[in-house]
Amino acid sequence: MPRRPGGPATATGIGSMPGEDVRESVRTVTGSLEALPYLPELPARGPGADMTGRTAGMLAELYVHLEPSGWRISDRPGRDTRRARAWLREDLDALEEFTQGYSGALKISAVGPWTLAATVERRTGEAMLGDPGACRDLTASLAEGLRGHLAEVRRRVPGAHPVLQLDEPALTAVLHGTVPTASGYRTHPAVDRAVAEGALRDLVEVGHASGAAVVVHSCAPGVPVPLLRRAGVDGVSLDFSLLTEREDDAIGEAAEDGMSLLFGVVPGTGERPEELSDPAGTVSGVRSLWRRLGLSPGLLSESVVITPVCGLAGASPAYARAALAHCVRAARSLADNPE
Repeated sequence: MPRRPGGPATATGIGSMPGEDVRESVRTVTGSLEALPYLPELPARGPGADMTGRTAGMLAELYVHLEPSGWRISDRPGRDTRRARAWLREDLDALEEFTQGYSGALKISAVGPWTLAATVERRTGEAMLGDPGACRDLTASLAEGLRGHLAEVRRRVPGAHPVLQLDEPALTAVLHGTVPTASGYRTHPAVDRAVAEGALRDLVEVGHASGAAVVVHSCAPGVPVPLLRRAGVDGVSLDFSLLTEREDDAIGEAAEDGMSLLFGVVPGTGERPEELSDPAGTVSGVRSLWRRLGLSPGLLSESVVITPVCGLAGASPAYARAALAHCVRAARSLADNPE
């Protein structure tokens, strides 16, 4: 199981793509990203095709339905759970079609346990985050569901080396105790860092047991990189523009420890695809960071994967294609001129 998914001069996307045509989206992704393609999400299709709905449909022996306030736990699988699972089967059908004969890294994504706990409601309408026992049950259900999902991906794409991306945009808020309750008048208490780390480690172990590298993605500020290192993740995916010099040590230690750094440097939306015309300029900040950290230039393209800042669901199809192509050119620029 490669610690650094993708190898040198690698680019990939985050998750979502625009539109409702999954075959076209998978065609675009697999055609644009030779080293690290991914299974896209198409939230424009509706509930169950979104990030949370797709992951909720993977849960083992836990079911969800949609309320006006969001996804809520159910007693039995209903229409919303069945629809989420149907969307995922359709997505996997398209992936299988466009990866015939493919061998290499392949990224799939799911919402991580803490963002899921902060967004999925108990039957009372409060987030599962407010009940430690419910959080444990949710993590166990997610672990079992991901075990089955990884096995299905391996069956459909036998040459794949899976990379499991856990989307955790709410992780920082969970750790700081700033996730609001249903009323909005209070916040849920901060989750102990050892507890948060333990849940993530459980899912990392599921990924590793299935032969997958595991990456945690967050486009929020203050991503807890040291905690993720301790949990055993193989990479961290973040919005490069949100990094501050206070995080230099954590980033440097992660790189030296062999973690992949997926840096979001390409805007997720734009008016015109032709605006993306300077790949070397796009990654100039990454080169500056590397020099500031005093890390070996040769380690740069081995460690860094170039991505959009976040998902591309809000972009036009033309811009989404251009953004992925620009990520590839920017990654090559780093490899060709790391200094």
